[in-house]
Amino acid sequence: MTIALDPSDATPTAPSPDLAADSAAVAEEPEFWVPEARGDGAATGAGPVVETAPDADPVVVQDARDFGVYARTGGWTFALKVARSVRPGGQPAEGTARAKVSAKTFAALAGCSPERVMRHYKAWDMAADDGLVPQFEVLVPGEDVELPDADVWLSYYTSRSSASSVRGRAISAAAEAEGIRPTKALEVAENPTALRAAILADPGTAEAARGALLDRMKEDPALQTELARAIATTEDLKKAVAHEAKAADRIAYVRQIAENGRVRTPAGQTVEAPAELRAEAERHLSLLDELDGSEEAGEWAGEAYEAVRGLVAKAVEEDPALRVQERRTRFYNSLQKATKVFEELTLDEVMEEDIYEEDMLQRLEALQEAIGSCISALRRATTASS
Repeated sequence: MTIALDPSDATPTAPSPDLAADSAAVAEEPEFWVPEARGDGAATGAGPVVETAPDADPVVVQDARDFGVYARTGGWTFALKVARSVRPGGQPAEGTARAKVSAKTFAALAGCSPERVMRHYKAWDMAADDGLVPQFEVLVPGEDVELPDADVWLSYYTSRSSASSVRGRAISAAAEAEGIRPTKALEVAENPTALRAAILADPGTAEAARGALLDRMKEDPALQTELARAIATTEDLKKAVAHEAKAADRIAYVRQIAENGRVRTPAGQTVEAPAELRAEAERHLSLLDELDGSEEAGEWAGEAYEAVRGLVAKAVEEDPALRVQERRTRFYNSLQKATKVFEELTLDEVMEEDIYEEDMLQRLEALQEAIGSCISALRRATTASS
């Protein structure tokens, strides 16, 4: 019977006499291969029930039993053969270890690569460190031991050599944290072109990639900078970002009213929101929160914002004191802007450089006249109110 140690090997090889002998020896190793059966046909302890079929071909029976062992122990079956027979180069050959061979010799006998043999060796070594299996030193060729369950095997073994690198170990750890097999993640990492093709062709894969990039950006400032630069230099993306930012600001405006009961007026005042306004904001916010990820929020946000802003303007006009304060605030805002602009005029440059034009003086004289009129109007209003 030929058993391939690793399905990922693409090079077909003839089965070696040693492996054939191991398979033939299965029937002679009841403690390892076949659990002791009771008279009622059930295996002792936690072992599986061993069915008997008197008329079945012995070859079929042996295949079934071999399959059962592998189903229960998986790769540990082959790792044991490596662990008890291989002594990597450089290790001392003393006592029973003299019968062991190097990984290269074992691979030649098995008709596979030394790298595959060493992957099994390293998997056993890590499991031994965790106390799951015996250390190599106590194992002798042909010895059988109790093996862990098959589902534990993938926690220690990887069929990809990249898993041993720093990058590979990081990918494997992330895969385990996500609850997937490390080999799957490593395969994707080793084929970026295939990953790109899947993202371009499949919306689901693109969504998964987007989520992963957003999660990674939280701890990767360099990636944040690269993506920001890519957006800033791509016109369509710049427009999309501006559109989404505008929608987010409008939703935040509505949410502030609904959740905090406070409203910001057009002039910049923050006041208590009337009951009618708050109820309308809550209604629109509930509609926005019910949107799923595939729906465009921009149009809904714009509708909610305009509806709420209309009610804000109405509330300001219907409250005499609030209306006066709103106009006073608006006037102060305009006055501050005008003052700041005038203060930023660099008159020294006008005197030092030949930049004077007649139109400049005309504009300043018009501004002076407008300011004078404004001062006079304010004085008259002050006199009338006193």
